[in-house]
Amino acid sequence: MKSILFILTNHADLGTTGKKTGFWISEVAHPYNFLKDKYKLVFASPLGGPSPVDPGSLEAHADDAEVKTFLADPVAQKLVATTVVLNTLDPKDFDAVLYPGGHGPMYDLAVDAFSLGFAARMYEQNKIVAALCHGPAGIADVKLSDGSFLVSGKNVTGFANTEEDAVQLSAFMPFLLEDKLKQNGGVYTKKGDWASYVVVDGRLVTGQNPASGHELAKKLHEMLG
Repeated sequence: MKSILFILTNHADLGTTGKKTGFWISEVAHPYNFLKDKYKLVFASPLGGPSPVDPGSLEAHADDAEVKTFLADPVAQKLVATTVVLNTLDPKDFDAVLYPGGHGPMYDLAVDAFSLGFAARMYEQNKIVAALCHGPAGIADVKLSDGSFLVSGKNVTGFANTEEDAVQLSAFMPFLLEDKLKQNGGVYTKKGDWASYVVVDGRLVTGQNPASGHELAKKLHEMLG
């Protein structure tokens, strides 16, 4: 059975808003539910241990059947509560890596040296690198062994500036994801705000927003199949 590594955030504070963040529940729940019977799934984070869920996402997806299933799944909840310390893992043991979003990755995965290096090694070992919504924050600054950015010249998407403006959080972000992807050479495109949109460029797969989770998981499955 092939293996997929989910790299989650450990970051829980939403800038200077006084609010909490973490991973966006649907962006883990939808891919997990679709992939769990097809692959070995491992959850990791830079620090290991529990990964915080954005409380706003629980509220936003209170009626989401996929989220309800995920929250009631004891295996899934144990994976979130006991993530593996990322630097104890080796890219050779995985066929794909997935960076889910939520605002948490903007603060820790975006700058975590081991995580950035892990994604680079995965890509250079001909593995699939996938990132969803704010998850591309974890790969935007990844540099390959030749010094080039992973996203340079690649077709990519991620949480749009217009979407960040709509949730009134642009001023609290350490950077704007769309801008960062473009600055590092990514050929950024988006669909309408909040619409499912997934971009595949070789072994790099990115999804624009929370609505893109299921479509991204399907693409990942097609590529691994």
